[in-house]
Amino acid sequence: MKKICIILLVVQKALFSFAQTDSIMTVTQRDSILTDILLRLEKIEYKTEPAAKYKLYKTENIYNLLKLDIATGQIEQLQWSFDDDKEGTMTINSKDLSLISDLPGTFELYPTNNLYQFILLDKLFGRTWHVQWGMSSSKRWIKRIH
Repeated sequence: MKKICIILLVVQKALFSFAQTDSIMTVTQRDSILTDILLRLEKIEYKTEPAAKYKLYKTENIYNLLKLDIATGQIEQLQWSFDDDKEGTMTINSKDLSLISDLPGTFELYPTNNLYQFILLDKLFGRTWHVQWGMSSSKRWIKRIH
């Protein structure tokens, strides 16, 4: 997105420069510069895929992962298995923790030395939470670290 904005500013500046120096710059020079800009634009790779909303984190248990909504801080425990009846998701945090809505990449999970516990960090404002995942609902929780 930054590349596109910068390119548009350069093109805009170039076009306004042409209007101001019309008597000095010939049409051929203008066309040559615009052609050069267009050739450079073609070489730039644009990201057309949508921004990521979720991120998966490994736990020490090979059958369990944590799924984090990186915009809201909502966390689910994801359990996979070869047996369908043992697969599923369990909510750890259903509350939207964001201070600015729909801003992806705000939250990140960091493992601790305890295999069941992580630290959730709000990378914009520095807020932190203690997160625990577990097999029973009483073992899954989140609490703010002040």
